[in-house]
Amino acid sequence: MVQHVVTGVDGSPQGLAAAHWAAREALRRGASLSIVHAWKWHPRAAPYVPAGSTARNWAEQRLDQAANSVRAAHPGLRIVEHLVPDSAVTALLRAAEEADLVVLGSRGLGGVAGFMLGSVSQRVIARSSGPVVLVRAGETVADEHLPAPDGISPDEIPEIPHRDVVLGLDTRHPCDELIEFAFESARRCRAALRVIHAFGPAPARVGDDQPVPEPGAELFAGHERTVLATVRPWCEKFPEVPVSETVCAGHAATELVRASTGASLVVVGRRKRDTHMGTHIGPVTHAVLHHVGCPVAVIPHA
Repeated sequence: MVQHVVTGVDGSPQGLAAAHWAAREALRRGASLSIVHAWKWHPRAAPYVPAGSTARNWAEQRLDQAANSVRAAHPGLRIVEHLVPDSAVTALLRAAEEADLVVLGSRGLGGVAGFMLGSVSQRVIARSSGPVVLVRAGETVADEHLPAPDGISPDEIPEIPHRDVVLGLDTRHPCDELIEFAFESARRCRAALRVIHAFGPAPARVGDDQPVPEPGAELFAGHERTVLATVRPWCEKFPEVPVSETVCAGHAATELVRASTGASLVVVGRRKRDTHMGTHIGPVTHAVLHHVGCPVAVIPHA
């Protein structure tokens, strides 16, 4: 089966950054790249459409500019352009059904250092049947690699070692799709994988003014054994991937944000469940998206 990666563009710098990240990932996968631009007809042209042009022509120009930019940077990549007369969310969700991966851009930094989730990216992440990667504005190929020494040319940057991939692991609900995505990502980049498992501190009792006791060595050891048992089969399947495991007492989102410093990708999960309030991302993943500066992959799972 032919693999392909999908990215959505809208003429913005963050959309272009996502398209270039998607192109690099498509090359790593040996896949093609589909670039999607959605537009909807309105009786009155939007303010950003130049006089004398139409919304469709404006959308075509934005799509062509993004595709030409990616082609210039990656001449060997197969690229297919899709101009879709529909809402961005509908177009991207439909494209995601036949894609291995969807890559979206973020408008910039929100929270401390993470993404500002627009309505399109948040709704696609929450409803996509497959993995979605969110890429912040300004992300470049150099950000995927360790700092380059002085005097190196841009063409040599891909030869610099790749930054680590970080996996957020919940041993209560281990998910094969999530773990496999993280290992595959590290293998394709020849990067190390850091597995982070955080177990929350014991809740204080109402009215109890005594300090919450620190978790004991036995509790830590139990969590460490569970993490190692969960990861071991994948280490055997991917022997070329260097793996380190970190077990800590704390909030998962906080620990993942801390671990993401200097990483190339953070991989987190989203449970497929609908509530009476609708489909949602989940508190840990939502917090990670708002506070992590590197690309974040969200993997849906049962």
